[in-house]
Amino acid sequence: MKVLLLTGLGALFFSYYWDDNFDPASLQGARVLLTGASAGVGEELAYHYARLGSHLVLTAHTEALLQKVVGNCRKLGAPKVFFIAADMASPEVPERVVQFALDKLGGLDYLVLNHLGATPAGTRSRSVQATRWLLQVNFLSYVQLTSLALPSLTDSKGSLVVVSSLLGPVPTSFSSPYSAAKFALDGFFGSLRRELDVQDVNVAITMCVLGLRDRASTAEGV
Repeated sequence: MKVLLLTGLGALFFSYYWDDNFDPASLQGARVLLTGASAGVGEELAYHYARLGSHLVLTAHTEALLQKVVGNCRKLGAPKVFFIAADMASPEVPERVVQFALDKLGGLDYLVLNHLGATPAGTRSRSVQATRWLLQVNFLSYVQLTSLALPSLTDSKGSLVVVSSLLGPVPTSFSSPYSAAKFALDGFFGSLRRELDVQDVNVAITMCVLGLRDRASTAEGV
């Protein structure tokens, strides 16, 4: 069933275009690591960064889908596009992804965290196993990626973009582990924003809170 929702792309770029001083040329040559880039919101974000001339490292679970997105980004004008297939359910993967991006791009100006995982097939949605898996994919991997990329973002005075969900602050039935993970995202990055401000670290944090959506309607809306 299709429901009306906020699109991730609109939420992300609204924060830029709302300010009259935003210059799209500022993203030309920017070094971007984008997760969850193989479909939906992440795919559309990759195409917009490509049009603006950013250098990209794209990651997602499925290599074949990533290769398609990489090819499209090159056609749209991205000067450099690399990809690394990665399963964020594995705790050792975030370090490999960030190191790959740093090696390929020489640093980061943007870290865009957009990947997500639903309850694995064959697992009860509220079981401890499912909750542990969901927290690793939808929360702990975000924390790991941020921690690993933050030194480079600090050097570049870069930006951190986190795609979250309305199911964090407004939980609904039959989504308890997923809602818990998204609630944790809001708390962690809200606190981190304050910590960076106190420490005079010039790294912007943008939270994009999406409603429920299906991939087809999201891409069509963008």
